[in-house]
Amino acid sequence: RGTLDKYIGDAIMAFWGAPVSEPQHARQGVISALAMQKACEEVRQRFRARGWPEFNIGVGLNSGSVRVGDMGSKVRKAYTAMGDPVNLASRLEGRTKTYGVGILVGEATQGLVRDVVWKELDLIKVKGKDTAVHVYEPIGFEGQVDAKALDEVKLWHQVLKSYRSQAWDEAQAGLRGLDQLHPRCKLYALYAERVAEHRRSPPPADWAGVTVFAEK
Repeated sequence: RGTLDKYIGDAIMAFWGAPVSEPQHARQGVISALAMQKACEEVRQRFRARGWPEFNIGVGLNSGSVRVGDMGSKVRKAYTAMGDPVNLASRLEGRTKTYGVGILVGEATQGLVRDVVWKELDLIKVKGKDTAVHVYEPIGFEGQVDAKALDEVKLWHQVLKSYRSQAWDEAQAGLRGLDQLHPRCKLYALYAERVAEHRRSPPPADWAGVTVFAEK
């Protein structure tokens, strides 16, 4: 129920809500992202069977008011969307590799979709932005996520709370438990490294847990 805007190298840009109104634009975006990851897993299995390299895709998803219409000159124009929310979606896609996830969603989208099990990953400030945003991974729709995954999300959120309050012992203990539930998870390894670094060089008392990215 979205609009395929353009191909950019090996990337696809799409948006929801124009030219046809879609009240559930954020939800449709999440549905599409989850469907893309499901299709990606099917391709990944075929690649593995043939001994081919690992196949992964990253999806950045964000919501907001943008300009939509024919952009360009009299010589060449295209129907597209432009604006700060579009730029942030692009930045989020680029950060999926950092956290080892297939989908990274901004807080504006997360706040519009209530029937999804969300896993908050971080509070980040991307290049070119002055305001930090909470970012999330959609685990699945409520009623479709098994108990083990729900327990993992609950434990992770406890770890994130301890991390932001600088309770390093609690955060480290929780991360060890998560590593047993989900070995070799890039997200948990990333935070284990951060905890170790903050132990060596403690942040100020008013630290909000913001991660600043200087690159796209």
